[in-house]
Amino acid sequence: MTVLPSGSQHRIHHGEQEVRLTEVGGGLRSYRVGTRRVIDGYPRDEMCTGARGHSMIPWPNRVRGGSYTWAGIPLQLDLTEPEALGAIHGLTRWASWRCPDGHTDAASFGHTLHPCPGWPWTLECRIGYVLDDHGLTVSTTTTNLGPAPCPYGTGAHPYLVADTPGIDTAHVQVPGSVYLPVDDVGIPTGHQPVEGTAYDLRVQQPLGDRRIDVTYTDLRRDENGRARVRLVNPDGPVVVLWADETYPYLEIFTGDSLPEADRRRTGLGVEPMTCAPDAFNSGEGLITLQVGQTHRTRWGIDPYG
Repeated sequence: MTVLPSGSQHRIHHGEQEVRLTEVGGGLRSYRVGTRRVIDGYPRDEMCTGARGHSMIPWPNRVRGGSYTWAGIPLQLDLTEPEALGAIHGLTRWASWRCPDGHTDAASFGHTLHPCPGWPWTLECRIGYVLDDHGLTVSTTTTNLGPAPCPYGTGAHPYLVADTPGIDTAHVQVPGSVYLPVDDVGIPTGHQPVEGTAYDLRVQQPLGDRRIDVTYTDLRRDENGRARVRLVNPDGPVVVLWADETYPYLEIFTGDSLPEADRRRTGLGVEPMTCAPDAFNSGEGLITLQVGQTHRTRWGIDPYG
């Protein structure tokens, strides 16, 4: 029997919407409405690249040097981004996740993160996917099963598409009024207002050839507490990613640095994050997950805008 690179595949659907989910990472591989793609995913017979559709636990984005100190103890993670001498996107995205619960329009994945180099705690993790008339909702639930409090953050890494040949011709709106400039290895160096910069996307406008790989914060939210990023085809569909108030940060990534040249700028990476990049060192947005404590988040994609 041949095993697919992303493991067993799980399908959920609702009306014309169809989502394909994977055992590896409990990931979001494909999302379509009829024949229209909603995310820039990957084929079932290929390994995931560019973190497409992955969830990031127990930290999103980067940890400088893969090293940090917690409760006075220095810790060293494996360097999963060796070219930048850093650790990126957590510890669970290449793991096998259980799928004990599944329905026509919903699926739930579970994974136990055991201690490993640089991470001496145990987390019970669950990712739930639900389709309804308004699109896809993704919930992440994590419980600290270890004997001591631990640092924690989470995020997700879908790439949106709006039925355009690439993202250059799409219009975009990002609700952040502050961005975090970064150094040459992607670690924030401070906070800057977006006003007057190429990062100011608070009003919907053409994306053009802007190269973006930064985090936004100070997010404008709707009456339901949701921050919304809009990707718009001027002649077609509108796709919206929303994130609830547990996500104070949004990374926007135009994909220019992806190693696969043919995958650059084919989708807009929109990454809701509970903390800033390198939060294990800076502490910005970092959650202290107490023993037995459970943390829950929700984000989603509205394929109808």
